[in-house]
Amino acid sequence: MMDNEKKVSPVSDVGAWAMNVVSSVGIIMANKQLMSSHGYAFSFATTLTGFHFAVTALVGLVSNATGFSASKHVPMWELLWFSIVANMSITGMNLSLMLNSVGFYQISKLSMIPVVCVMEWILHSKRYSREVKMSVVVVVIGVGVCTVTDVKVNAKGFICACVAVLSTSLQQITIGSLQKKYSIGSFELLSKTAPIQAVSLLLFGPFIDYYLSGKFIIYYQMSSGAILFILLSCSLAVFCNVSQYLCIGRFSAVSFQVLGHMKTVCVLTLGWLLFDSAMTMKNIMGMFIAVLGMIIYSWAVELEKQSNIKAHSHSKNSLTEEEIRLLKDGLQNIPVKDVELGESKE
Repeated sequence: MMDNEKKVSPVSDVGAWAMNVVSSVGIIMANKQLMSSHGYAFSFATTLTGFHFAVTALVGLVSNATGFSASKHVPMWELLWFSIVANMSITGMNLSLMLNSVGFYQISKLSMIPVVCVMEWILHSKRYSREVKMSVVVVVIGVGVCTVTDVKVNAKGFICACVAVLSTSLQQITIGSLQKKYSIGSFELLSKTAPIQAVSLLLFGPFIDYYLSGKFIIYYQMSSGAILFILLSCSLAVFCNVSQYLCIGRFSAVSFQVLGHMKTVCVLTLGWLLFDSAMTMKNIMGMFIAVLGMIIYSWAVELEKQSNIKAHSHSKNSLTEEEIRLLKDGLQNIPVKDVELGESKE
């Protein structure tokens, strides 16, 4: 499967992006109905994420059993390390949303792009062009204008936000590096990490949710509507998880963050269309700036890719001054042989 992912076409790239946007926006809308007080008031976000990974793990198990995907070896300590970081990300985000104002929560999410850039520079010595940096700034400003309102912060909330941002950024970088390191496909990697995350979140999730909401899931009165939306949420989560690994494997953690802000614009638009959410001129202006930034980012990434290809081909077809000097010295020191007689002529 990894080989197939390397031979990708622009159409399959767009398919991976589209799957992630549609499934992510869909799961947000389903969870809004499931968790809001006007819906089914299922306020157990961490446990619900455990359900998501349990269903994803089941799909991975069936896929391996039927031969649709092949299992490759990844050391258990790497899988455990990744699962711990991923679960810290989920828990940190939930705690950050509870302890901070919505405005500060949005700012912490916006900070992930520069944090990912810095972490990739530290861990992988990756550098970004001026055009990419400028486009990222435009995206962050645009999303900030349309989402950030009141900004209140406290010590506990700030610590949780820092943990959430660092762990989420590290998790997304690790997805890409594990796929490259072990030549493993996105779905194969997900099917290995999902069971560990499912078990840990289902064990500790109810206690984290009790701390967040003051309610235990065992006392929740399940209805047929709530069960239907939980199943819908879990089904969308499979596509969301698979497409996340696909996108990061094909592109980069930074590109995935930019895509995440595209989802924010979609959620705001759908909230206005479906749930009568208020849409101000400030929101519209922010969304316009964000979309403009995403267009500039796409152009900047393509420009960077083309310049890298040119630089690579130039380095392959040209010799450095040092190489030319060594070659000349070598030719001068080698005795010239007569082709016909095979004798050396000094």
